[in-house]
Amino acid sequence: EVTQIIQIVWSISVKTKPLTIRDLRETDSATYKFRFITNLEHGRYVGEPGVTLSVTDLQVQVITSTYRRSELRCLNRCSLPDRFTYIWYKNGQNIQGQTSNTYSGYFVDTDRVSCAVRGQELFPSPSVSFTWGVTYTSTKICGSKGSTVVIHCSYRYPSRVNNVDTRVTDRFWFVNNEPLDLKEDSDYSGRVEDQCNGNSCTLTIRDLRETDSAEYKFRFITNHESGRYTGSPGVVLSVSDPQLQVDVRKSTVDQFSTWTELTCHSNCQLSDPHSYIWYKNGEKVERERKEYYILDGFDPSDRYYCTIEVLGYERFRSPPVYRPNLPSVSVSPSEIVEGSSVTLTCSSDANPAANYTWYKENEESPKASGQIFTITDIRAEHSGIYYCEVQNSLGRHNNTLHLTVLGDKSVIITNRIRLTVVVVMLIFLILLLSLWMRNKKTLTSKCKLNEPGETIESDSHPDYQNISALKSVTAAQTNDTEEQEDLV
Repeated sequence: EVTQIIQIVWSISVKTKPLTIRDLRETDSATYKFRFITNLEHGRYVGEPGVTLSVTDLQVQVITSTYRRSELRCLNRCSLPDRFTYIWYKNGQNIQGQTSNTYSGYFVDTDRVSCAVRGQELFPSPSVSFTWGVTYTSTKICGSKGSTVVIHCSYRYPSRVNNVDTRVTDRFWFVNNEPLDLKEDSDYSGRVEDQCNGNSCTLTIRDLRETDSAEYKFRFITNHESGRYTGSPGVVLSVSDPQLQVDVRKSTVDQFSTWTELTCHSNCQLSDPHSYIWYKNGEKVERERKEYYILDGFDPSDRYYCTIEVLGYERFRSPPVYRPNLPSVSVSPSEIVEGSSVTLTCSSDANPAANYTWYKENEESPKASGQIFTITDIRAEHSGIYYCEVQNSLGRHNNTLHLTVLGDKSVIITNRIRLTVVVVMLIFLILLLSLWMRNKKTLTSKCKLNEPGETIESDSHPDYQNISALKSVTAAQTNDTEEQEDLV
């Protein structure tokens, strides 16, 4: 029986194919055994202890590290045959000529390194940062007086230096380039708190004061002699009201449809929990509470602005955004002659700031850009209608002016002399006509005085009767006298 079993084992070892497992997963990590059964009653056998398979990722291990230079090893928990070669990656790019499981070089804080076994490039090691460094979530934040701010950071360091595991012994925040723990600063007593979770840390400052405006830095110290690192530059905190602005981005979906996106942002990052409130023409848009607001259309008279709501209170208002108003256009000088220099000026009120373009009627290409358009050595052909177009990301507007170019200066002077002579002659003729009319009126008045008087009859008043009687008596006396003269 023993001989038969040996023969069977020999037969199996010769004829049986190896076990192949493709697309390995971490759950495939286990001990694999081979079992065979014979025709004998107790002819069953399991190979112990079996083969232990460990499905593990490669890892980049730091062997030695100085401030910039490090020596690395591509480490696997299970030994690989010597015939395997390796590939090294730096910031996602293949490092040419590196095929062993070790690699040394110079690196900066932002470099990321990984490795892989050649032929298994789809399964590289996780990329690691093996240098000293501190990364801040934001390098510029602001907060209003009396509020609370939270500053975030993460730090990194090589896991081993000179074959000694790295261990962090102290970590703290400081200000004003003095590496003193902020919690021990009397100016911040009872107002600061720092917390760390793994390699991520936060600094909380409550009841902000104007004197808290400064640059804050994080520092950590390790068990290595030179293993101290400060994150520079740090985080600049400004204790002031944020300056809100509305950015405009316009997009055309097709020839019939456009949309406009408004974004409310600050000159520095706000630390307090907050939401945004949008206003259209002075009325609150209730449905929008995010930093961006998408519009289907923008009417010429529309004005939008945003505010920030902190702890239920609205604070900080942005300037409104709107389309350009009707531009004002002017020309200088007002009288334009050939050969002179002429300046056209255009101005409009708009937010965001508008671009200015000058056109001449019936000409497609623009004549100039900018608020001021200057024409030197102007000629008659420059005469015509000009219009200024003002445009920003929300819309456009334009206005026109008529430019008339006169002849040269000598012609102008001659024309002025002629005009002056004509005016003087007209004045002289008017004076003569006036004198003639006055003389004619005087002669007419004299002729009327020489005509016989008419008898005024009135029965209604006794005075007029006396006057009439007196005239009758006088007339009678005159007649008697004339008769006597005839007799003589």
